[in-house]
Amino acid sequence: MPLLIDPNSTNTKERASSSFNLRWCFVFFVVSGFCGLVYEVVWLRLAMASFGVTTALASIVISMFMAGLGLGSWGAGRWTRRVLAGNGRRALRLYSTAELLVGISSFAVPLELKFGRLLLQHMGSFGTWQSSRYYLVAAIWIAVTLVPWCTCMGSTFPLLMSVIRQASRPKSERSFSYLYIANVIGALVGTLTSAFVLIELLGFQGTLYVAGTFNLLLAVFAFALSYSLSSSSPTETLITPPTSKLRLYGLPRAVILLLLFTTGLVSMGMEVVWIRQFTPYLGNVVYTFAGILAVYLLATVIGSQDYRSRAASRNPNESASAWSLLALFAMIPLIAADPLLPLRALQADGLRLSAIVLFCAMAGFLTPLLVDTWSCGDPDQAGTAYAINIAGSIVGPLIAGFWLLPWLGERWAVAALSVPLFAIAALIAFRVPTENARPKRNLGPKLAFTIATILAILLFNVSHDFAAIFPVREVRRDYSATVIATGTGFSRQLRVNGVGMTFLTPITKYIAHLPLAFMSRPPRNALVICFGMGTSFRSMLSWNIPTTAVDLIPSVPGLFSYYHADAAKLEKSPLAHIVIDDGRRFLDDSNQAYDVIVVDPPPPAQAAGSSMLYSREFYQVVKKHLRPDGMLQTWYPEDLQDEATTASIAKALMQTFPYVRAFGSFDQNSFHGIHFLASMKPIPSTTSAELAERMPYAAAADFVEWGPKTTAQQQFQLVLSNEIAPSNLIAQDPRVPALQDDQPINEYYLLRRWLHTYR
Repeated sequence: MPLLIDPNSTNTKERASSSFNLRWCFVFFVVSGFCGLVYEVVWLRLAMASFGVTTALASIVISMFMAGLGLGSWGAGRWTRRVLAGNGRRALRLYSTAELLVGISSFAVPLELKFGRLLLQHMGSFGTWQSSRYYLVAAIWIAVTLVPWCTCMGSTFPLLMSVIRQASRPKSERSFSYLYIANVIGALVGTLTSAFVLIELLGFQGTLYVAGTFNLLLAVFAFALSYSLSSSSPTETLITPPTSKLRLYGLPRAVILLLLFTTGLVSMGMEVVWIRQFTPYLGNVVYTFAGILAVYLLATVIGSQDYRSRAASRNPNESASAWSLLALFAMIPLIAADPLLPLRALQADGLRLSAIVLFCAMAGFLTPLLVDTWSCGDPDQAGTAYAINIAGSIVGPLIAGFWLLPWLGERWAVAALSVPLFAIAALIAFRVPTENARPKRNLGPKLAFTIATILAILLFNVSHDFAAIFPVREVRRDYSATVIATGTGFSRQLRVNGVGMTFLTPITKYIAHLPLAFMSRPPRNALVICFGMGTSFRSMLSWNIPTTAVDLIPSVPGLFSYYHADAAKLEKSPLAHIVIDDGRRFLDDSNQAYDVIVVDPPPPAQAAGSSMLYSREFYQVVKKHLRPDGMLQTWYPEDLQDEATTASIAKALMQTFPYVRAFGSFDQNSFHGIHFLASMKPIPSTTSAELAERMPYAAAADFVEWGPKTTAQQQFQLVLSNEIAPSNLIAQDPRVPALQDDQPINEYYLLRRWLHTYR
């Protein structure tokens, strides 16, 4: 740790420095951790609304966010050594400036992202959908938008460490872990309050304003407190102790940076795998993802605090066995995610999440230990170490999401990510003893490594992927999801990340035939957003019109033939066009007009991100791509206990289109969901016989293929007789606002259900 030594120092200066309470630094980092988490979540969502809900886009946003943090940590660390030279007052004022700039980002980033969307829309063929050039331009713009603000966030670690170094030198040696715990606690609070309270009450933009206000308050308080710190004396000199000789586990000092990179890579890579592993049990709603992140952060806090409590009395080298435990703990989620365990029958799926606690706690123990050991309180060294850890956090999700999961699957991906940990554990356990090593302690790490390896092999061999629950199945994996086609005959199903998407049902035929038949003239073309089993796509092709289908997940259309015997023939048709893309982004970048656009958002209606296919902004995009007499059909799988979402969707449609009709949908004579039809021209009252007469022979045959009735007229009569006035749907909950991008009523609903609270 760099020490400031002033031969002419006086008690007056010491009293000036000690007048600054270090607890303020802790409070600052709790609040900034809260804000940082809020920014990451909301910015990701806003970027998806602007550039597309794709895995590649999400990876770009998260990578740029983390890259900014790493750049800020490294750059500010260099700055503290070369410019601040122990001047705590100046460091605290720079920290204040950084927080001020971060607060401004709450206003600036949404505007920048919207501008980037408009920019791409005006780039013509260079920004063509589904092209590498599109993602290149999007990545550049997202980098320009996020990296500067995130650099300010990342700079706060070394800046406050510099403050602590002057204000309390005896405590500065472990100042990184002190701030790290505060930051993680803040992130935990941010996860829970944003997901469960703020976004539902205030919307995304309002939540950003809350975070921005906190950043501005931090800036004001930090600047005011800077007066309690003295400036460094001109006679002070900077003396750096021989930290280069510090060794951990008897290994070269540079190995610490490798360990930090590895822990970041494995931890964040595991998080990507866990989300896919636990989604089949916990669902694909925002509260599931928030729960996984909250458990991750809480366990990290516990591990970091355990390190802090042990650090004063124990040598860091005594943690050698912890690496074997970390590697073993990485394998435990394999058992928790095993579908053959009886946890589901016991209604205890939430307990599965406890499987990640041990790994996260151990990672939380080792990360601050490594940074403290490397830096000894030096902000420059800590900034470098933390930047290396963040670099691993960038690489980990990319490796897990784009390579391990598509090629190996969840179970083997966990095993692959644990391999570097076992390699590190072996290196530490069987290292060549040095003159500083105590031989009597060598047996512990060796024994721990041996036991951990045996148990890990056992856990892997007895565990199963989720697909094992289905005796008949076809599994495909890609960077977006694990897709399972299962069942035989009419019991075939489609599951994405374990969640049931659809099955063979007449509802998906209604989705296509109902709006096409309502056209007063022969339709010329159509668009299907969300491919599913391909039933709606297949039904539209039976009208002998050019049909485009768009789906976000590459593996979903690849299973078309599992459900339909004529799939291969249809795919070769010159009228068929299947696109892998986000449906909204596809429309944004297209100049094509359609007679009919049908949307079948992925279930459940509360699914994370699904609001972008129900929102008023999405319907406005759709309206631009409909011909003057064109028609939108969107199907909503109505939840009878969530009348607010039904009313919210109806309001969004009616605020976008002047003419809207709604019909109850049927599946084997049972009511299930609502078909909304919307148009810029009146939708006439038409009899079932008239609708049936408009159908080509092939379309009529397709319509009755699965019943429940034997003629097209009877099929249409089922829904026509169950028409629902949109105003009646709104009357179910008139207080609810129209569903918008900023107000995803369907996704954030707990306060509404528990307290009947609305924005």
